[in-house]
Amino acid sequence: MASIALKTFTGLRQSSPENNSITLSKSLPLTQTHRRLRINASKSSPRVNGRNLRVAVVGGGPAGGAAAETLAKGGIETFLIERKMDNCKPCGGAIPLCMVGEFDLPLDIIDRKVTKMKMISPSNVAVDIGQTLKPHEYIGMVRREVLDAYLRDRAAEAGASVLNGLFLKMDMPKAPNAPYVLHYTAYDSKTNGAGEKRTLEVDAVIGADGANSRVAKSINAGDYEYAIAFQERIRISDDKMKYYENLAEMYVGDDVSPDFYGWVFPKCDHVAVGTGTVTHKADIKKFQLATRLRADSKITGGKIIRVEAHPIPEHPRPRRLQDRVALVGDAAGYVTKCSGEGIYFAAKSGRMCAEAIVEGSEMGKRMVDESDLRKYLEKWDKTYWPTYKVLDILQKVFYRSNPAREAFVEMCADEYVQKMTFDSYLYKKVAPGNPIEDLKLAVNTIGSLVRANALRREMDKLRV
Repeated sequence: MASIALKTFTGLRQSSPENNSITLSKSLPLTQTHRRLRINASKSSPRVNGRNLRVAVVGGGPAGGAAAETLAKGGIETFLIERKMDNCKPCGGAIPLCMVGEFDLPLDIIDRKVTKMKMISPSNVAVDIGQTLKPHEYIGMVRREVLDAYLRDRAAEAGASVLNGLFLKMDMPKAPNAPYVLHYTAYDSKTNGAGEKRTLEVDAVIGADGANSRVAKSINAGDYEYAIAFQERIRISDDKMKYYENLAEMYVGDDVSPDFYGWVFPKCDHVAVGTGTVTHKADIKKFQLATRLRADSKITGGKIIRVEAHPIPEHPRPRRLQDRVALVGDAAGYVTKCSGEGIYFAAKSGRMCAEAIVEGSEMGKRMVDESDLRKYLEKWDKTYWPTYKVLDILQKVFYRSNPAREAFVEMCADEYVQKMTFDSYLYKKVAPGNPIEDLKLAVNTIGSLVRANALRREMDKLRV
């Protein structure tokens, strides 16, 4: 699978086989479970004299927070730059169960534990999903402003310097191992809110600054197709909120999105209602209205307390790495097709990238180079390329027409489909299948698609 991943994700080259490697036994407090690190610093990589390696993380979302914490715990002098400390990204806020354990998240930042979902077809046929979940299993619902702040605070506790500032541009090194010079506008108690232009010299940079990444532009990382996500936070009555206590809804149909889905996800004291699209961005408010209409009486009378919109990447950038600069999270394009999931992959990529820097620098004692950071990309692509590919195929097959969406919802009623889907989602591992059940699923899927195509032909006749 590694060779497939290297060929499929663009912007990836093999690391040089000339680098010698040494093995050091170190314990890093990156999680509650300590790991033995394999250090791959080149023998020719110079030592950093009189200080530790300095790394800037631009962007304070899940990717940036996870990266900064890992770097700081690994002996790196770390600077995290974030402009909006109370940023509320328009995000459904769903996180898999494995993220709670992997990132040691406290339960009090999880607003709701979703154990039931309704998938609702274009004709409003609703399928209940969640019957295969075990008693301890759930999908966590978080507010991004709460999760992001928690991860940044934890990075600060680990020793990272968190800077409230707007990243502007970056001057490239003028010689091998020379520093990157970051230009940013600082907003702190000394600037009285007016902002002050400052610079910061670092040895490496992690771009975690989202879909409109300025770090990506600095390394000419290339463009990618993106979706627009639009979300309204709606406060509804306690009686109606009780309906959504542990329930999330997903709506599919041309009315709510021609290529994605609409959602109603529960938060602490309100619901998040939203949708997204790649192909018809100008119509996003029309799709949002349709999503509200589909939810109908369940949210009627609610008060809109916040409106949010943001671009969401649809695939990895052509380039995710250059010299000592690497991209993670949305800046790299790590959002899955079909489900639109990005929080876990953002945090995971931030941690993976930071681990590569910690290991390559011998815990901040040596300079790193591109081959050190490239190990992060190789590991990422080998681990997650199959997930992205499968979800890309599912979106192309089932989101192309209303009859295909009807088939998709019909397929979701199958208990085996639910078990395989939730096992893969909750634990981010490809769940081992049962050959007989897999064969039955293939036959049922083909049958659903045949019925969908027949329905589409009949609908086409009615339009003539």
